[in-house]
Amino acid sequence: MVAPLCKLHCLLKRAQMLLLCLGIAYLMAGSILLLQRSSVRLAQTNPAGLPPMLSIAAPPTVLRPAELATRTRSRWASFQSASGGAPKAGRHWPAPRSLGVQHLHRHWFHNLLPDSPEQRVSMHRSSKHKGTYIGCFLHNATNRALGGTMLYDLRKMTSSLCQDTCSESGYQFAGLEYGAECHCGNRISSPRAPEEDCSLACRVERGSPCGGVGRLSIYKVEEQLPGHRKFRNVHYCGCFKLPRTTVDSFPVFTFQPNATAQSCIETCTDKELPLAGFRKQHCFCTPMSPVFNLDAALNHTSNSTHTAPADHDHYQVYHTPVLDSRCKERMFLPQRSSSLVALSSFPGAGNTWVRHLIELVSGYYTGSFYFDGTLYNRGFKGEKDYWKGVRSICVKTHESGQKEIEMFDAAILLIRNPYRSLMAEFNRKCAGHLGHATDTQWQSKDWPEFVSSYAPWWTSHALSWLKFGRNLLVVHYEELQKSLVHQLRVITAFLNITMTEERLLCAQTNQHGHFKRSGAQRPSFDPFTPDMKQMIDSFIHTVDQALLDRNFSGLPQEYLPR
Repeated sequence: MVAPLCKLHCLLKRAQMLLLCLGIAYLMAGSILLLQRSSVRLAQTNPAGLPPMLSIAAPPTVLRPAELATRTRSRWASFQSASGGAPKAGRHWPAPRSLGVQHLHRHWFHNLLPDSPEQRVSMHRSSKHKGTYIGCFLHNATNRALGGTMLYDLRKMTSSLCQDTCSESGYQFAGLEYGAECHCGNRISSPRAPEEDCSLACRVERGSPCGGVGRLSIYKVEEQLPGHRKFRNVHYCGCFKLPRTTVDSFPVFTFQPNATAQSCIETCTDKELPLAGFRKQHCFCTPMSPVFNLDAALNHTSNSTHTAPADHDHYQVYHTPVLDSRCKERMFLPQRSSSLVALSSFPGAGNTWVRHLIELVSGYYTGSFYFDGTLYNRGFKGEKDYWKGVRSICVKTHESGQKEIEMFDAAILLIRNPYRSLMAEFNRKCAGHLGHATDTQWQSKDWPEFVSSYAPWWTSHALSWLKFGRNLLVVHYEELQKSLVHQLRVITAFLNITMTEERLLCAQTNQHGHFKRSGAQRPSFDPFTPDMKQMIDSFIHTVDQALLDRNFSGLPQEYLPR
């Protein structure tokens, strides 16, 4: 009786193993068939003879709204686990070898690639904006279709927004890439690409081509009559004495009987040259040069209306809307730094603005203790890098605990008037980095609760860094606004950066970039009650005394009446 049972048991075990092996074989066969079908489908979309295109870094899978941007490392960790994890810092995709892989990358890139045929852009559909669609063009490391200004906005980019931005900056062409990046220029410098390569739609706009991976959908913006073009980013650099031999060496030097400063700026903008010099009927255009040392200017004001100099060797020099190519070059540190430097501030104190200036003047990315997807979308590529990787010139942080402060070897402590900081941070929480809270929001109960919790934080943040911070540089936001060049020299010396005059001019002429909140929409009433003012004023006195005790200069006088 035992022998038959043993045989039956062995038979069942063998049958079980056989079924398991058959199941595994079935799953493997199905997977192979699925992969083969996928490769065939992708291969069908690959036009023959197309060169490989640039790879893109894999962004995080989920972006949080601006008002929910992470402010602590612990919140970021929980957010990672909730969303299934994020890519490792510093990870880059290898260069794709086929257009099929490019399509996979585009799908990864914030799901910007339409998945269904009905979502794809119709290339023959008439555009809904004033510009004229020119076509699809190559735009990679070797073929740059447009070489002017570049604007990022993954969430809100539209062809109309891109065209308006380029038109206001004095450019004739606007191009969109990845459905998110806007490029401007006055000439197209690359060959055409197949129209199907520009099948990516803008995030919030359907019906108009918005580029592809390594491809630009280019539009000709609405033409304006000479003398009527409005430029957004023209800066007066000063009056310079230049000998004729120097002027003759510039790429463009013209004599125009009816020339004005405006027409000279238009001429240089069309030539995609960042500097325009004007003297009566003479106009020159040139790239940035050490000749225009900021200290060599005979006068310098922010006013763009000036009388022509009487001396034949003196020229009014303007910075056109064209951003010099050297101003756009940014990278991580070629070698990891031996020290970790913080750029610390209370929220709303202008940390993003100072990061923009540091990146302009140094050419290196700044990092962040957090991950803010909105800032990453707008060009702060250091946002996705591990903050302890020491590949960034400095690291943004709002932390004020002793443990977090002592992680850093040095720090720039940025302090701003608490009244302005509180309003800026409340605006950010209500409407993002560039938006404004409404009067209803200022009048709600959220505002008093915000002030009662955040105003003491403004004080504790400054006091903690003054107490525990090592090798500290204190920078006041208001002083940076008043004397930008001097303060940038101080900051770069602290960061041990060798700064060129060209880079300094980059920072001065493009100091606001696309990151400044307009001051037009402020509350129609004073949001601070007398009790709020009494509390905040006492905090100001406390921080002012703490600065003096550490042998730093006190807070600026305008923080409160004294």
